[in-house]
This record gives sequence, C-alpha cells and structure tokens, in this order.
Amino acid sequence: MNTFKLPVWLSGMNGSAIAAPLIIIMLLSMMILPLPAVALDVLFSFNIALSILVLLVGLQTKKALDFIAFPTVLLVTTMLRLSLNVASTRVVLTEGHTGPDAAGKVIEAFGHFLIGGNYTVGLVVFIILTIINFTVVTKGAGRIAEVGARFTLDAMPGKQMAIDADLNAGLIGEDEARRRRAEVSQESEFYGAMDGASKYVRGDAIAGILVILINVIGGLVVGIVQHDLAFADAVKNYTLLAIGDGLVAQIPSLIISIAAGVVVSRVANSEDISGQLITQLFSNPKVIYVTAGIIGSMGAIPGMPHFAFLMLAAIMAGAAYIISEQKKSAEVPKAEEPPAVVAEPEEASWDDVVPVDVVGLEVGYRLIPLVDKSQGGDLLKRIKGLRKKFAQEVGFLAPTVHIRDNLELRPSGYRITLKGVEIANGESNYGQYLAINPGMVTETLPGPQTTDPAFGLPAVWIDAASRDHAQMAGYTVVDAGTVIATHLNHMISMHAAELLGREEVQSLLDHISKESPKLVEDLTPKLLSMSVVQKVLQNLLTEGVHIRDMRTIVETLSEHAVNTQNPSELTALVRIQLGRAIVQQLFPVGNEISVMALDNGLERILLQATQANNVNGTAIEPSLAETLARQAEMIAHQQEQMGMSPVLLVASPLRAALSKFLRRAVPRLRVLSHDELPDSKTIRVTNLIGGQV
Repeated sequence: MNTFKLPVWLSGMNGSAIAAPLIIIMLLSMMILPLPAVALDVLFSFNIALSILVLLVGLQTKKALDFIAFPTVLLVTTMLRLSLNVASTRVVLTEGHTGPDAAGKVIEAFGHFLIGGNYTVGLVVFIILTIINFTVVTKGAGRIAEVGARFTLDAMPGKQMAIDADLNAGLIGEDEARRRRAEVSQESEFYGAMDGASKYVRGDAIAGILVILINVIGGLVVGIVQHDLAFADAVKNYTLLAIGDGLVAQIPSLIISIAAGVVVSRVANSEDISGQLITQLFSNPKVIYVTAGIIGSMGAIPGMPHFAFLMLAAIMAGAAYIISEQKKSAEVPKAEEPPAVVAEPEEASWDDVVPVDVVGLEVGYRLIPLVDKSQGGDLLKRIKGLRKKFAQEVGFLAPTVHIRDNLELRPSGYRITLKGVEIANGESNYGQYLAINPGMVTETLPGPQTTDPAFGLPAVWIDAASRDHAQMAGYTVVDAGTVIATHLNHMISMHAAELLGREEVQSLLDHISKESPKLVEDLTPKLLSMSVVQKVLQNLLTEGVHIRDMRTIVETLSEHAVNTQNPSELTALVRIQLGRAIVQQLFPVGNEISVMALDNGLERILLQATQANNVNGTAIEPSLAETLARQAEMIAHQQEQMGMSPVLLVASPLRAALSKFLRRAVPRLRVLSHDELPDSKTIRVTNLIGGQV
C-alpha cells in the first residue's frame, strides 16, 4: 500500500516554523479568492474571538515584555480584518441584491442590531465608533508607545551602567547580567515596534470608513443599474450589509486598540492590570465613603433621578463598610506564633575562595566597544593573536587574559593586572589614533600630548582625518585597540618568568615527551625536581632568553644534574648551550656583534669582589655601584642612539651578578659572557664602562 510522504524540506520543519507562511498564504487567499457566506461567518466569529483573547492576555500581563509578540499580533490581526473586508465587499457587491443575509448571518445580525430600523442612525453610530477608535484609543496608544520608546532608548546607557555596577560589585552573576542586558534591549525594541504597529490600527480605522462608503455607493449602483432593484430596496439591502460589515470589523479593531493602550500605558509591578485596578481604586474605604456621600447628595437634589443616584450611593457605602471591616479583621492580632527559626548563615567553604586571574585587563566604560564583538570590537581577536605569537617566540603558552569592565577606572582608562595586582595602566581614546614619535618626525602635530604607554615614547592623540598626514610626517600611527594590545604584549613579555607556573612547566615537558619520552623520563623526577626545572626556566625568562629550544635545555640539565642542583649554576650552563640562540635573538643580522665591555681595572676589582664573597651577588662598594649604574645607563643610551642593541660583554664569573645588579638600573641592558658567544661571531667593542668612551 502506497503511503503519502511529505517533502524532505517540509518534513524537517516543525509546526511553529510553517505557521507564519500558512497565515500569510491564508490572508492573501482571502483577498483573491471568493469566499462563501458560511466561511465569512466562521472567519468573522474567529476575528472577534481573537480580539477578545488578545485583550484578556494584555490585561493579565505584569509588564510590557510579557507580551513581546504584541506588535506582530497587531499586524496580523489588522491584515486579517482588511482581508475580511475585501472578501465581504466582494460578496456584498455581487450577492447583495438577493437579500440582507447575502454576506452571512453574522453581518446581517450586526447590521440589524446597530441600525434598529433607522439607517441614518446606524450610519452615524458606526462613524462615531470609528472616530473613537481612530482619534482616542489608537492615537493615544501610539503616542504612549512613541514616548515610551524615546525615554527607554535614552535610559539605556544608564541601565547598562547600573547592570555593570551590580556585576562588578558581585551582586549579580554573568548570566543574570546578560539576561538584564537582553531585557533592556528588548524593551526598547518593543516600544519602537509598538510605535510603528499602532499605525496599522489607525490605518485600519480609516479603511473601515472608506469601505463602508464604497459598499453603500457601489451597492446602490450595482443594485439599481445591474439588478433593476428599486431605490428603497437597494438602500435597505446594501446599507444594512455595509453597516453590518463595517461593524463586525470595527468592534474587533476597537478591542485590539484597547488592548494596545492597556499594554503600553501600564506601569510594571508585581500585579496584573486587574489586580492594580482593584487594589488602587477600592483599597481606601474613606474615599469610597466620600464618593457615596457626594452621589447621595446629588440624588437628593430636586429634579435629579433619585432612584439611580441613591441606589448607587447605598451600594458604594455598603462596599466601603465591607472593605473597612475586612481591614479591621486583618489588623486584629493573631495568636502568638512561635518565632520562626532564623536560618543561620552557612559556614564558609572553599567555594567562597575565588582564585585571582593570572593575567587580567580591566577597561573603562568608554572602551567597552573595543571588547564587544557586537559593536565591532576586535581587541579579543588581537589578544588571541598576541598569545599565539608569544607562544611561538618565547616557547610556552601564556595564561588566558581575562577582560572585564571596571566603573572605578577613568572612562578611557585601562589597567593590566598580574595575579590580581596592577602592573601597568594607561589611557586609550576610543575612536582616535595615537601618533607616536619615533624620533624622526618632520613636524609637531596639534592635539593632546601624551606618551606611548608601552615604551614611553612621546605621542599625540589625533582624529581619523589627520591619520594620513601624521604618517607622512614620520609618525607611527596606531588605533586605540592596538595601543592596549601592544601595552599588554609588552607587559606579558616583561613578566614572562612569573607567568611560567608549575602547570605550564609540566605542559612543556609533556609536549616534549611526545617526541622524546626517554629524555624527559631521565630528567624528572630522577635527576631534578620539578621546582628546580621551573626555577631554571624562570631564570632564563627573567634575563630575556627564550625557551623554545626545550630539547637543548632538557639535555643540558640531564647532563649536569649529577654534579649540581643549584638553579643558578644550571642556568649558566644552559645559557652556554643556548649561546647561539641568545646571540641570534640580540643580533639577528650579520656576523659582527657590537657590544659594550668593562674597563680592565674595573673588571679586576669586580672579579676580586666575586672571589672574596664566593657568591653570585657581588658586594660592590656603594659609590662604585652608583658610578657603574650611571655609566651603564649612559652608554646603553648611546648604543641605542647608534641603532645597536645595548649588550654588555663580561667574564663568565661576573655575568650572573652584573645581570642581576644592572637589571633594575638599566632594564633593557643584556649581559653576556665570553663563553656564550659562538666562534663564528666577530666581536667589536664600541664603548667601555669605567674607562674613556
């Protein structure tokens, strides 16, 4: 037996996915295809039921966003009414000569009910209903939606900042913050959509007036000219049909307009609209008593309708009495109940200990677009690229950078943290460019003067229009995101040793063991502990030596671990084996290396001090130490002015001590020993420290 199967594209769609296309097709079909009177009865009844359903749903909402689909509902219901108008107009004009029930029983019943035997009165009443819908309800709801959209949009930045403040204060979590931001965005979109959707209802009211005029005039022409009806019979049939048709469409329109006004005019709280009306209108018995007294006084005036006023006054007075009695009974103290057991605060647990971020970046609220993908921010992408480049150059993967906004910072400020402690800060003007002076510019640019936060070079903030001009003048021009990314990269490179934790060292060894498992197995934990290996690697990173060649490092440690476990001595031995890579890192081009050196007399003094102390830290006389640091800074600056790397070449016993001593005075200075230089390099001493320059 053959079975019918749906097409693949249709069977993969659920009911909700095909509902919207079916509704559109149905509405278009109603406008094009003729409908029998029975179908019109069913559809007009459905239209009335749908409008009542929408009104009741609107009354039950506690806030506007509870009925977020309302703008779409307005559009669909309006199109439904217009489609029914087109379909009924076709039937009225083609079959109206047969009698008042030509367009169905619903139109006939509404026509008889409103006209009541007087066509003029019926027409006037219909126009009044349409005017009320158009000028009062719909116009008012549209105005409220327009103002609501404007004020909601103006309040968005403040609401967003309040959400960020609660998030930074720990009052809410990330999920709640995202939910609130989405709600703020939906609220502005809802009122904006309601402002536009209300225009549909206003247009529907105008169309209703035009449709009834077309039906009356067109019906008279068709009935008298085509069907030879008497004028009185034509007026009776077509006027009743036209007014009935207009009324059966305008009543749902009026109900929908009231629902729109109710939804956009309410002030959100924990109650629905019915609860708000009951609570706020009939909660004060004194007000009801006064109202009953005024109505009763009006009923006592001669000539007034005594029965209606006095009966209403009695009903209101009785209602006030009942409400007051209910309040008194509610205020009667109940039997004392045992005090509720107050839940004791939970004991502190390890869940309350929140680990600090290894590397963090905090930005002011004006810099949020740089880290927000929805606003075109690409700083997150750049940071990912920086981490990848760092891993390729230095030799290990730096921890993830955690980014958050901080309202305590200046609007355009940012700060970089390491293990929860600030290590750098700066400012970056979103939308502007930083023109950095590398020392060879041809003119001075106007604008706020500042310094490059990463390297301290003089710079100026400029607009996008001045970018090309600044580049022609010799400036290096970067955008706000690049300023932050460069500063972050510089600080990560400077603190690479602190970023290399036990977990990163283990990951490095695991990575090597995939290719050389025996090499790692022989080193740790048989020969060296993990802490010693970590300390050696940190010593190398502290002095700016990359650890990409982990194979050489592990082999050197394995070879000399049987003789010493001292991390400093092992570091010196590893540096000798990495000498070619170290020199290549400092002098990437050419076979000649230009270095600074110590004066022979100064070098002998320092060697004697080293041998006397027999420690890595050389005890230098204070005045000599000050002179050494000052001359090293001066000569390093001269090296940089000549375009050379500031490198000091010393005897092997002095290298570690001088590197540690000069690191604080001249952070950019690198200290090499003679043992670390490969034989293929030619040495040229350009300056002497402690002698004549």
